[in-house]
Amino acid sequence: MTTESGFTGRPTSAPQPGRGARSLVTFALVGAAVSVSLGTYAKVHAPTGRTLTTLGFPAALDMKAWLTTAALALAVVQVLTAARMYERIGHGPSPRWVSLTHRTSGVTAVLLTLPVALHCAWSLGFATYTPRVVAHSILGCLFYGVFVTKMLTLRSRRVPAWALPWLGGTLATVLLALWLTSSFWYFAHHAIRY
Repeated sequence: MTTESGFTGRPTSAPQPGRGARSLVTFALVGAAVSVSLGTYAKVHAPTGRTLTTLGFPAALDMKAWLTTAALALAVVQVLTAARMYERIGHGPSPRWVSLTHRTSGVTAVLLTLPVALHCAWSLGFATYTPRVVAHSILGCLFYGVFVTKMLTLRSRRVPAWALPWLGGTLATVLLALWLTSSFWYFAHHAIRY
């Protein structure tokens, strides 16, 4: 199916007024609960200070910086393929490979963030010793809340048509902010190792 925006896979029927907004609010509340739960765990859990794994990188910080950088690069692919699916770039329906690339890059990006998030929450906890670290801790929790909200919205036929692209853009923006408060900072202050 093709919507008015040219994106294939979502129905063209408009959601019922009020009902779609309620669904979106419900999904946002679920996402907020995920964010708060992650933040609460990271705050009340006694940080171990130990490295779980480096996945072959020289150190945990190198692993986290590079995996987050790779996830951000895939987020750029996500934005470009979404723009093609919604006909913001290109003309006519997008080829099938665009949708496949969009899904694959999204799944891979989130999978790349999981070892980073696990290490942050388990080993470091919700840190508050500098404004940059506070922002990073909040953004890390927010990322997964927005992700859950986006995934729930993706599966719903009730939400307003603007919700999915808005949530996708928000997710990419939060990941960029996470990268700026972590990987970019790390690369700017340390020798690049891989």
